[in-house]
Amino acid sequence: MMKSKLTLSGAAGNNGSYKWLALALVRALLVILCVMTAVFFLIRMVPGDPAKMILGEYSTPEALKNMHHTLGLDLSLWEQFTRFVKLLFTQGDTGNSIIAGTSSRELIAERAPVTLLLIVIASGLAIITALLLATVAATHKDKLLDHLIRIIPAVTLGMPVFWVGILFILFFSVRLGWFPVGGIGEGWSGTLHSLVLPAITIAFSQIPTLVRSLRAQMLEVLESEFVVTLRAAGIPSRVILFKHVLRNSALPTLMLLGVNVSYLIGGTLVVEQVFGIKGIGSLLFTSISNRDFPVIQGIALYCALAVVIISLLIEIISGWLDPRTKGKS
Repeated sequence: MMKSKLTLSGAAGNNGSYKWLALALVRALLVILCVMTAVFFLIRMVPGDPAKMILGEYSTPEALKNMHHTLGLDLSLWEQFTRFVKLLFTQGDTGNSIIAGTSSRELIAERAPVTLLLIVIASGLAIITALLLATVAATHKDKLLDHLIRIIPAVTLGMPVFWVGILFILFFSVRLGWFPVGGIGEGWSGTLHSLVLPAITIAFSQIPTLVRSLRAQMLEVLESEFVVTLRAAGIPSRVILFKHVLRNSALPTLMLLGVNVSYLIGGTLVVEQVFGIKGIGSLLFTSISNRDFPVIQGIALYCALAVVIISLLIEIISGWLDPRTKGKS
């Protein structure tokens, strides 16, 4: 009898997990569809004519008319949207670049590796630094080290990421000469060396919120009853900290990191422009100035897709670590 109850309970739990996962996938799909629609119509509201950008200010009305026909801009907005959706679902592309004439998907794929590498390095730096600072602050509560670390978020949260990047360039590149002023070096060592300052700049904007969240969670766990019991049982403080406190404190910070993914990607695109890195960011700025609709749509969609996938993965990991969080993020 008991076995039957356990089986039914387990089946109900599995059904609940499947339902939650299905809802999360449907929600992610709806977000992508909304972004796809919003990007298409918002870009077309931006002033400027792509045909005139290609032919120049002194182009004749006849030449402009022919170029509009070539680019498909003489079609109604609904026909353009239908063509855009069809191309996206059949080829995974948003069309050929108006300026370069090649597939926007290929253009984005050429620039994506540098941007992805920069995001990975910056995220790793932010997580490791936040973990160290929050641990020191929580284990030295209300002491000098704690006060010093708590000042960091208060001072740095209001600093724009591009301004921090410029300060780093002036000090570490121009004055000390430790890093290149901009661009990407040759080979793996040159690439990593040139990405150090941009990665620190991006991590700088993420660390304050992570430190604040992780410190608060660690203090809550450190003062909980089960930690007091472990201390009374003679368990070493180091074992309690790394085996119990950090594990129980990581979940809210992980969810916060998921929420910050969009800010992380947006900050990366801006920092690329400041440091002259030929990644997705520089491609986006060039495409906006040239009114290159297909490339702008492609970057917006792929960035949105990355944000949705990463957020979904973090939600799944959070639900797996603590089933009570399912659907809350």
